[in-house]
Amino acid sequence: MIPKTDKDSEAMNKARNLRGVCWGEEYQRMISGMLYTPLAPDLIEGRSRARQLTGEFNASLYGDVTSEKTSHRREIILKNLFGRTGHSIYIEPPLFVDYGCNISVGESFYANFHLTILDCGLVSIGNNVEIGPNVSIITGEHHTMIEERRAHRGYEFTRGVVIGDDCWIGAGVIILAGVTIGSGCSIGAGSVVKAQIPPFSIAVGVPARVIRSAQQESTVE
Repeated sequence: MIPKTDKDSEAMNKARNLRGVCWGEEYQRMISGMLYTPLAPDLIEGRSRARQLTGEFNASLYGDVTSEKTSHRREIILKNLFGRTGHSIYIEPPLFVDYGCNISVGESFYANFHLTILDCGLVSIGNNVEIGPNVSIITGEHHTMIEERRAHRGYEFTRGVVIGDDCWIGAGVIILAGVTIGSGCSIGAGSVVKAQIPPFSIAVGVPARVIRSAQQESTVE
């Protein structure tokens, strides 16, 4: 893949509806999939904000997991960290993100331990999504050709990730930049998702491939 050369108006319109966005020229280039520098002051500030909030969230790992106070504190931090959330969100710490503000999740979101989301690009997750432990969602990319990488050292580009409603992402899954996982999908543990997964599919492997439908077949009596 190669970076885009123009700003993505659709991505910027989405970002305008997210909380905590570190808006600026390099941010706009970043979410548009253009070459950008992560050393821009607005982006450094955005990552610093995310580190502070994830630090507070991860410190609650050692709190009383049965305590309503601990659960409420975690939820408040997540709603400040993520760009958009539903009313019900539960993540087991530790959690790691780049910016947090580029992540939107729907209702009834759950993720187990060690979720990593490198949200340089926009990450949109639907309703009723469950994520197993040690899952990584990666939106950043670099040139694969050595001469291009040398010529643009210090720069990178992104492609967003979309996960539809009612998906189950198994333990240790890696979801790479530019992927859309359709609604109703299950992704088997340890899979590496590098291409689109159609709705209502079960996909497994490295790279992940669809092995069968996730829809229950109707029976005739």
